[in-house]
Amino acid sequence: MNKLYVVGIGPGEASQMTGKAMDALRASDVIAGYGVYVDLVKPLFPEKEYLTTAMRKEADRCRMAIDAAMEGKTVSMISSGDAGVFGMAGLILELSRDKDLQVEVIPGVTAALSGGAVLGAPLTHDFAVISLSDLLTPWDKIEKRLDLAGQADLCIALYNPSSHRRADYLQKACDILLRHVSPDTVCGAVRNIGREGESFEVMTLSQLREYKADMFTTVFIGNSQTMNINGRMVTPRGYRDV
Repeated sequence: MNKLYVVGIGPGEASQMTGKAMDALRASDVIAGYGVYVDLVKPLFPEKEYLTTAMRKEADRCRMAIDAAMEGKTVSMISSGDAGVFGMAGLILELSRDKDLQVEVIPGVTAALSGGAVLGAPLTHDFAVISLSDLLTPWDKIEKRLDLAGQADLCIALYNPSSHRRADYLQKACDILLRHVSPDTVCGAVRNIGREGESFEVMTLSQLREYKADMFTTVFIGNSQTMNINGRMVTPRGYRDV
């Protein structure tokens, strides 16, 4: 049976990959992925064959992986974090629907979870994960999702908060949330999760509005109950009151 794994590699450090992800990579003849992510795993498996494409060539990358698997090679298509959270799992399943191909999705630790652990416990209660990238999602739809999440008093993890082209998008997101959310709401940001240079900062929503994020930053916005406890971001679930 032709075999294709879709693997979430977490932040990219070997110690933060799941055992099942490592097993899939070991079992593969070919590892495919975006070049930045391939560079994270290549030192662990230098003997493998690698297939890479540039950003915004996701469909080409997935077709290359599928073609390699249809040739009888065992292939892993990797995504950072979890392959089903803004990753390649959905596209692989779409493109391989008519193929004689066994696809297995291997979960990984997405940035909301790994970054949340760095900050403390920001997501102990209900939360939303929203990407600020408008390459594939119109900004008016992102704005609506932010607005409704703010109305619902959800904790929020923001992916892709800023780039050279979208330098003011985090500021715009904060302005949308400030329609419903207190400027003193506890927020946090984590850079380079699980990689060299990892750092984090806890701040208020009004301070977050002026924060300079980049594409290697994950941003967390608390709900009305979120607290700053000794420099850590904590959202209580209510267990103490039971």
